[in-house]
Amino acid sequence: MAELRRCSRCVLPETHETITFDAEGVCNICRQQEYKQTQIDWTLKKKELDALIAEHRGKADYDCIIPFSGGKDSTWTLYYLVKEYGLRPLVVRFDHGFLRPNVMENTRRTLRKLGVDFHHFTPNWKVVQKLMLQTFLEKGDFCWHCHTGIFAYPMWVALRQNVPLVMWGEPSSEYTAYYSYDQAEEVDEKRFNRYINLGMTAQDMLVRLKGTVDERDLKPFTYPPLKELRKIHYRSVCLGSYIPWDVKRQSKIIQEELGWCGDAVENVPPAYGYEKIECYMQGVRDYIKFIKRGYTRPAHLASLDIRNHRMSREEALDLIGQYEGKRPPSLDLFLEYIGLSEAEFIQVALSHVVSPHEHDPLKVLSGEKVHDFDLWPREGGLSRKEAEGQLHRWQQRSQTQERSVEPEAR
Repeated sequence: MAELRRCSRCVLPETHETITFDAEGVCNICRQQEYKQTQIDWTLKKKELDALIAEHRGKADYDCIIPFSGGKDSTWTLYYLVKEYGLRPLVVRFDHGFLRPNVMENTRRTLRKLGVDFHHFTPNWKVVQKLMLQTFLEKGDFCWHCHTGIFAYPMWVALRQNVPLVMWGEPSSEYTAYYSYDQAEEVDEKRFNRYINLGMTAQDMLVRLKGTVDERDLKPFTYPPLKELRKIHYRSVCLGSYIPWDVKRQSKIIQEELGWCGDAVENVPPAYGYEKIECYMQGVRDYIKFIKRGYTRPAHLASLDIRNHRMSREEALDLIGQYEGKRPPSLDLFLEYIGLSEAEFIQVALSHVVSPHEHDPLKVLSGEKVHDFDLWPREGGLSRKEAEGQLHRWQQRSQTQERSVEPEAR
């Protein structure tokens, strides 16, 4: 099996979304970080943030909406805006269904220490299950409901509350090249359709699910009409577009100031106990990524450390060799949730492999359980009959598409 080409500076491989390499073999994500560190006048950016806050302060029942998972980035965003500016935000959480016990306790401490109003929304679990299975089949990514809900639902709340300013955390240019640091990145419908929804709208999902869900059930996953958002003169921006984003430094501050606690995550090195602690399906998401692309979260985290001059490339390569690609124990729970066998899971995941990566299921080792594994709820699995129906329709559609391209392929 051939080795993937990796950036000559960090350790991201050629299968990373949006990646390109220059003549020196350095990836565009590393070059974006160079721009961030050397070309941006952050003092000027901070003044722009000051002006934005001043424009919106006190104009509505809340100064802004802050979307909030309880993870490191949204907690830092909330902490910074309350402590630095004394804002009165409405904190909005879209509950994806997999919040861990520790993040719930972190949330309680954070809300009490900062003194803010909190809006928590949990979508219909039966709908979520169908969406998870369908997008796993279609895209090899079961997180469509989470990503669309997280980015769409707070915008609906902004409309209902008539609060124009929505403040998010890090810009996407920290991790990908859908946008770069020399571009203005608004968290808007264009961005939502560019990569958040994986090219599948809620209307697409309604068609795919063949009447098994109500159109009204999909509203939380649908971006609000632009004309309605324009009526309230909305702005939806990233805090990280105005202040330099540094997850390690920020995580340390919220730990010290808020009592925010990190956690163990499946197949993630202990040194990164601040990373993606809010979701107990994170190990499955990372495992699917390894099957499809040949790398996972340790490579991403080590690359960030390389760019911030905290780790050598050799250390990073050693780290990913130790932790990447193991089967997470949470896969058993995930399969119960969506009603598939492990053989079916592997078959679907392999259909989404990104060339030139090749995955060998026979070489996969097992990862270790994390401490709270037995506390994760197991009830509410999708029935085998429902799962087979979705799987069969996907297989039929895939076969039809393959047949339709055969003459041209010859």
